[in-house]
Amino acid sequence: MSASAFAPAKVNLYLHVGPPGADGFHPLRSLMVFADVGDEVSASPGPGPILHLSGPFAAGLDPGDNLVPRAAGRLAARLGREGPLPSLHLEKRLPVAAGLGGGSADAAAALRLLNRLWQGGLGDHELEALAAELGSDVPACIRSQPVTASGRGEVLEPGPRLPRLPAVLVNPGVACPTGAVYRAFDEAGRFGDLAAAGAPPLDVGPAEISRWLAGLRNDLEASAAGVAPVIDQVLEQLRAAPGTLLARLSGSGATCFALCEDAAAAARLAGAISEAQPAWWVRACRLGAPLDAEA
Repeated sequence: MSASAFAPAKVNLYLHVGPPGADGFHPLRSLMVFADVGDEVSASPGPGPILHLSGPFAAGLDPGDNLVPRAAGRLAARLGREGPLPSLHLEKRLPVAAGLGGGSADAAAALRLLNRLWQGGLGDHELEALAAELGSDVPACIRSQPVTASGRGEVLEPGPRLPRLPAVLVNPGVACPTGAVYRAFDEAGRFGDLAAAGAPPLDVGPAEISRWLAGLRNDLEASAAGVAPVIDQVLEQLRAAPGTLLARLSGSGATCFALCEDAAAAARLAGAISEAQPAWWVRACRLGAPLDAEA
């Protein structure tokens, strides 16, 4: 019997980044939320941990160098599980290396799925500790709930209460390597203030949340646009659109997001951008915490 788990896209509503420490890592503060679009990880009986790939972005992945089977192996070792691992399948619907945390979300989905299938009994905190061995974004993806991340991204606190935010995600299909973005960021030397952002107003809608976010930043945005200049074009088109409340880069790029007043406005914006730029990846979605999509 096979089972699956949803791996939602991660979006940084803001991302403040400080200067690198002696270890070379940058401290940060970010509000991370999750979309109702994403990848899907499934497991079925069979010799593993063979990873089968499908989906529109599968060609950009190496099944032999992927976090999904690595996560399965780490969990099996943690549980003392012997014998063959299941056959794993990743339906890759999100662009690769796009600032959406796709690889981290895939690993987290594999951990949650196999912990359930194997009746491992690990709670979220135990899974997060295991997830931290795989990457700094993976613990947040275990929760798939709005979180405020600090430190290197591994210190997580529950995020503020937010309404579901209608949004549009746009990726122009260009490479924007994280390492190159951080090198450009360091060369520019425009490091951000890591003071706590405070909480948004309660029980308000997308327009009020967008006004609150407008006072915050993605400190990597200018550096990412230097690495991939098309990011400026994406943001210009989103910001000029009548349905956009706020447009910003997610993570280190190249995916950008726009917040909209309602789902109808997001659908219209997504349609307009897709028509104008048919080669771009464009999705209307809702941001916050995704609906439970595990089966």
